[in-house]
Amino acid sequence: MTAPQDILIVTGLSGAGKSTVLKTLEDLGWETVDNLPLALLDRLLDAPLPIGADGRRPRLALGLGAGTRDFDPQRVVERVAQGQGDDRDPIGLLFLDCTDAELERRYTETRRRHPMAPDRPARDGIARERDLLAPLREAAPRRIDTSTLSTHDLAQEIRVTFSGDDAAETVVSVTSFGFARGLPRGADLVFDMRFLRNPHWVPALKPGTGLDDDVAAYIAADPAYEPAVSRIEDLLALLLPRYAAEGKAYVSIAIGCTGGRHRSVHVAERIARSLCDAGFSPTVGHRDLGAAPQDSLECRRSPSR
Repeated sequence: MTAPQDILIVTGLSGAGKSTVLKTLEDLGWETVDNLPLALLDRLLDAPLPIGADGRRPRLALGLGAGTRDFDPQRVVERVAQGQGDDRDPIGLLFLDCTDAELERRYTETRRRHPMAPDRPARDGIARERDLLAPLREAAPRRIDTSTLSTHDLAQEIRVTFSGDDAAETVVSVTSFGFARGLPRGADLVFDMRFLRNPHWVPALKPGTGLDDDVAAYIAADPAYEPAVSRIEDLLALLLPRYAAEGKAYVSIAIGCTGGRHRSVHVAERIARSLCDAGFSPTVGHRDLGAAPQDSLECRRSPSR
């Protein structure tokens, strides 16, 4: 689908993945309603979509199928055709198909009853529903056969097809911390800066933090600093777009040193700047920046550290 729809009707065979599609669209910022009674369909479609706080109208996905009250496929087809001539709220139609054998397997594994055959074998309900939905299948400009797709694969296809340029981007956070005070909760990626020489053991630098120029210069002068940090930046440039493509809403990057006041703070600031240059909008936090320096936490191992 090359142009985004303001309203999308998602239909298809029970068990073909409608719930997965609606959940994925919801994650993309769509408003979703499943099994809306058909008596309310016209009322909803005739009402103009409200303007959101960002000045744009929300995109609406409606799930319709055999479980919908008063379901009438031909009526839905006619309503979609009527909407195609409405420039204000164009209506899209997505049909989810699947082979009979795969649907039977899914119903067997989940032990669910088919909505059109509650007291008969699933194959009977599948056959009845396929006949019922034939008008919708023929009218749908886009069909997805989910027979060989996992839920992950289906969600990925929906993200690629319907995300558009206004899709919510992955929220990236960069946090510095001290290992001596524990790992941050929920960190996805953790990088340990304890291999760098420690400003804590330089009397003139000890009271400062990684935000200070003299502390930053001392850390950056370590021969291992530039090769290591530049490789981390390259790794993040590779990983973050892949996380976004997989639909990961949040990525938390944690940069640690011993106390969380010097090395991790400076490196976190540099990583955040490089992510901004790469087109991301990270938030930066320093969990232990306000903690008092303590020799007992720093575990001095040599005069240089």
